[in-house]
Amino acid sequence: MRVGVPKEIKNSEFRVGLTPGSVREYVAHGHEVIVETGAGAGIRAGDQDYEAAGARIAPDAASVFAEAEMIVKVKEPQPVEIERLREGQILYAYLHLAPDEPQTKGLLKSGVTGVAYETVTDDRGGLPLLAPMSEVAGRLAIQAAAYALTAPQGGRGLLMGGVPGVLPAKVLVIGGGVVGAHAAKMAAGLGADVTVLDRNLRRLAELDDLFAGRVKTRYSTYEALDEETDEADVVIGAVLIPGASAPKLVTREMLKGMKDGAVLVDVSIDQGGCFETSKPTTHAEPTYIVEGVVHYCVANMPGAVPLTASHALNNATLAYGLMLADKGLDALKENRHLRNGLNVHRGKVTHEAVAAAHGLPYTPAEEALALH
Repeated sequence: MRVGVPKEIKNSEFRVGLTPGSVREYVAHGHEVIVETGAGAGIRAGDQDYEAAGARIAPDAASVFAEAEMIVKVKEPQPVEIERLREGQILYAYLHLAPDEPQTKGLLKSGVTGVAYETVTDDRGGLPLLAPMSEVAGRLAIQAAAYALTAPQGGRGLLMGGVPGVLPAKVLVIGGGVVGAHAAKMAAGLGADVTVLDRNLRRLAELDDLFAGRVKTRYSTYEALDEETDEADVVIGAVLIPGASAPKLVTREMLKGMKDGAVLVDVSIDQGGCFETSKPTTHAEPTYIVEGVVHYCVANMPGAVPLTASHALNNATLAYGLMLADKGLDALKENRHLRNGLNVHRGKVTHEAVAAAHGLPYTPAEEALALH
């Protein structure tokens, strides 16, 4: 199969779909890999590195999209890229379609087969292709919050971990999944006073054991959320409903009870955000202030550390990507976990949460694949 890797064009996105090491694996499987010139610049990989791995360098993105049978990306295709997609092509990338109706309709119109990293599953009920970026984003969330807390950024002027004789910042993490656990780990490591809210009692017990008392846990209710946000200096939104839009847990009204200069970091922004006042921001302009509260809502947080993030992502996505390249649509028919990643196929929505989000007809993946 001809596999194409275009350069990412989303604002401040420096990751790349395939590293040179991953290209070598595709080539070893007998595939032709076409990489847009400069695609690896963000991870300090030059065209010569890709050529040495066996790739052919294309002069522009248009050439990659025109020639490739399968496109491997990091972030969702931008409007100009959607126009280049076609029926019969496989798109393998993060898509986050539930909060993005224009992209959803664009992909449906193109007829492309869209496999979303974020909804591929595994035998343990996890999301293995989302997990590495959740780990990165969870850790980055605390770095971002620590910076946003400084006075020049509009924050309260607090040092996250305090100093002897001065209390540390209070950090509230909403959601105890992968993002939340890594955020709590980083915050506790800096010496912050950390509380995690979640509605899964078993998960709260796991976190309690994991952190051995260094992190407090609390069952999430409206009352708990109200009380904890009022006390928090930092709130990390780490809520995930696989494939669906994130619930709006922190309302605008709640902001009025928060401390002036407190910081909200919405890691759920790719799925629409879990704060009512969230709107996507970029690394170039990462924050804005509402009701005196600093909002950090960068939609591609791991893009700030592309070298770490690209290698972590490739470690997770490579095996499934090779399945797709080796077997095409048969890989989706044979592997239920990969099939769970199928969000759109030849003009049909094949993920129930995406269809529900946009009021579109839902066609089960098995049914859609059986038609072709």
